[in-house]
Amino acid sequence: MIEPTEELMKIAIEAAVTSAKNGDYGHGAIVVRDGEVIATGYETLKSANDPVNGHAEVDAIRKACQKLQQPYLQGCILYSTAEPCPMCMSAAVWSKIDTVAYAITRDDMIAEMERLKQSSGGKFSWRQIAIPAEYIVEHGEPKVSLVPGFMREEGLKLFALTGSSS
Repeated sequence: MIEPTEELMKIAIEAAVTSAKNGDYGHGAIVVRDGEVIATGYETLKSANDPVNGHAEVDAIRKACQKLQQPYLQGCILYSTAEPCPMCMSAAVWSKIDTVAYAITRDDMIAEMERLKQSSGGKFSWRQIAIPAEYIVEHGEPKVSLVPGFMREEGLKLFALTGSSS
């Protein structure tokens, strides 16, 4: 397992702020190898009208593979401001990322989405597949180390940036 650092998670958080400023959800991700940021991923789901490649984690993984000119990212850590969805976690496994550190958990996101649904009179909808990152890791190969809740309090603040997004 590669130990995450607060300094690097702050870069992923900055990417999430940029994503939100661009009209997307406040999610960000970076891929790091040997302490160096290889790629930064931004959430572009809404601005690019792309529910697949618009996820910050997929964006960061794709950019890192392109930059390194290789399909695998052994020796790298993925920092994400949120627990990766099943698609993004699978991409981390398939790219052979060693470690995934994330700030807010799926349970944090579910609680926030319920709050938004209540405050919007039921108009807010959230698309999700109820498979936690841990399940993907347990059933995937190669094994990826997870560091959940890393800088969680800072990650929770990102909800304020996207509270009106749907």
